Formats: sequence, structure tokens, C-alpha cells
Amino acid sequence: MDFLIIGIAVAMSLAVGWSIGANDAANSLGTAVGSRVLSLKQAIFLIALFGFLGASLQGSYVVATIGKGIVPLNELSKNNSRNIAFIASFAACLWVMLATHWKMPISTSHSIVGAVAGAGLAMAAPVKWKVLGDIFMCWILTPVGAAILGYIFFRVLQNILPRIIPRRYFKQTIATLIVISGCYVAFTWGSNDVANSIGVLVGAEIISPKICLILGGAAIVLGIVTWGYKVIETIGSEIIHLSPIMAFSAQLASSLNVHIYTLMGIPVSTSHSIVGAICGIGLVKGIRVLNMRIMRDIVLCWVATPFISGLISFIILKGIIYFFK
Repeated sequence: MDFLIIGIAVAMSLAVGWSIGANDAANSLGTAVGSRVLSLKQAIFLIALFGFLGASLQGSYVVATIGKGIVPLNELSKNNSRNIAFIASFAACLWVMLATHWKMPISTSHSIVGAVAGAGLAMAAPVKWKVLGDIFMCWILTPVGAAILGYIFFRVLQNILPRIIPRRYFKQTIATLIVISGCYVAFTWGSNDVANSIGVLVGAEIISPKICLILGGAAIVLGIVTWGYKVIETIGSEIIHLSPIMAFSAQLASSLNVHIYTLMGIPVSTSHSIVGAICGIGLVKGIRVLNMRIMRDIVLCWVATPFISGLISFIILKGIIYFFK
């Protein structure tokens, strides 16, 4: 029975990794596709490569927060920690898959954090509310910070770059900058979000951290190449029509924003970051250029995500406890 639960927990964590790749791939180079600098296939290849590098090289920073910082899985009994890992992964994966089907760029960070907290409550395990409060505060600050950075970067770059880059090299230079900044976004995304996939496995001490990072990175890559195109369309073209300088500014703002939180070990949303950066850039042109209907739907999904995934995991785990106690 233990092997079965372990196998299911690992499978569900990898499914979360797959859903992360499917939903969050757009956060890296969706703007490059929207501004027609890269084709969809080129973007998917680069996202997969640099996302895997970020996950395997710097993913350990946030893993400890997901695995032990919300519910101390390492302090619970093996059976309880594995049940929480399994149910939380299932709930997070289910909600992210639904959002991806609807082409909504939600936060896998919000989904897994809410799911872990919900499963912990169902199991009557200690939930670290202060840590959750700090994480929630950072979730609010993430899109705001990215919007400010995006606004500043675009204001500055749209005036400086045309002056310092010769006209005949301008288009190619901007295209190169977009690709480089997009690869940086993919790296920071992989390093921050891989914890959403395998953090609970590390916390429950099911698999060693190094192996988990590699497995999580591989699962994310699989999600990118199989279903990643869906949300790329939303990020790339449905919020605002992006010029090349806009795309570069958005990616630079988003990647710097997420990397800071990653080094602090805080699981934040790359979706919130890139959407916030795009909105900040849009404000330079005026709020009327933003697709407010899409923005409304995205924000509603953001707010709902931790509560829905938490509710799913709470109900399922309570049901298991009731019927199999």
C-alpha cells in the first residue's frame, strides 16, 4: 500500500509539472510570439531548454518553502505527509488543467500553495499561517512591482534605444534582445515554479531533492511541448498588441521581478508578473489599449485559484478520511 501511495504521489506531482509547463510556458516568450519575433515552435523550444535549466540549477530555493514552509510535512507521520502530497498535487493539477483549457494564465504557485494548505487543514496538520500571509502579500506585490518596472523600462527604452542603435540594425537588435530576455524569463520561471511540482515530494521525503528537480524539470518540458501553445496566444496577443520594444520591456521587467523572489525562496506567480508588466507598459500608451474584458477574466481566475484548489484538496482528503478511517 505504501508503494502505491508513493507511486500515485510521484505521478500527481509530475502531472502538476506537466500542467505548469502547459499553462506557464506563455510567460516566457509569449510576448515574443505576439510581437512576431519568434515562431510558436521556436519559442516552445527555447522555453523548454531554459525552463529546464532554471529548474535543475536554481529550483532548490523555493522547494523548501512549498515542501516544509506551509505545512511541515517532514514533521508529520509518513502516511499523513504522503496523503497530503498526493491530494494537494491532484487538486493543483486539476485546477491548472481547467484554466489552461480556458486559456487563462493562472498561477500554479497559488494553486499548489492553496492545495497544500487545504489538505493540511483536512488532516488537522499545523498550517503556518504567518508564512501563508507573507506569501499572499508577495502575490499582491508581484503584479504591482512588475507593472511599475514595465512602465519604467518601456518609458526609458522607447526613447533611448532608437537613438543608440543604428536604424539598419534596429529591428534585428531588438529581436535579439527579446529572445535573450525571454530566455531569462524562462530560466527564472523554471527556477521558481518547479517547486510547485515537486516541493511536496521533497517535504514528504519521498524522493531526494536532486532527483526531484530533474523529474520536475522534465515534466515541465513535457507540458510545454504538448499543450503550451494555448496560453501563449492569450499572453502574446489578446491583452494588448505588442510592439517589439514593448515585448522586450515586459520580459525584462517580469524576469527581474521573479528572480528576486526566487532568491528569497518565495513562490510567486510568473503569470502575475508578465501580465502585470504588460499592463504597466500598456499604461504608457493609455488604459484604453488594454483588453479589459480579458484582464477582468484573468484577475477573477487569479483570486479564485488558491481558494478553489484548497477547497478541492480539503473536500477530497476529508472524504478519504471519512470513508477509510
